[in-house]
Amino acid sequence: MILSTPRLTLSPFSEADWPFFLAMRQSPDVMRYMGEIATEQDIRTLFNMHLHDQHSFVIRDRAGEALGDIGLHISTEHPQEADVGYSIAPFAQGKGFASEALAAIQDYAFGHTSITALNAWVLADNHGSVRVVEKLGFVRVQMLEKAFTINSVDYDDWVYRLEKEA
Repeated sequence: MILSTPRLTLSPFSEADWPFFLAMRQSPDVMRYMGEIATEQDIRTLFNMHLHDQHSFVIRDRAGEALGDIGLHISTEHPQEADVGYSIAPFAQGKGFASEALAAIQDYAFGHTSITALNAWVLADNHGSVRVVEKLGFVRVQMLEKAFTINSVDYDDWVYRLEKEA
């Protein structure tokens, strides 16, 4: 399935996306709020998971340039819930692409799947992502103090939730 917005196309991963995905997951600017930079082999394993996941998408501008990725991870215990995650290349940050892509994923999840609630886990220090999820109506439902460690630094993790309107 391909999702479209006024400025973006969200398309399934293909093998041709590997160099972009690798560069993103090796970028300290991208990974600073996501996790430690993994080995290339571990990044490849993650890429292969995205490649075969129907709810993972590459975010592209209308010219076809990859800007980031976004996807849903549906809970096995609560299949009506999904965690949403995204990353945007540094050159594309601050231009509203994350908000536009997240709105498209939200519409997709609530309109084309049985998902009734989306969760977003955002590090408190990631002010850009906090603005994105709050702008789209996600509500902070939990604060986990010093719950996430990246490169020996402990961060507070905030859990946001958005429920499908009845």
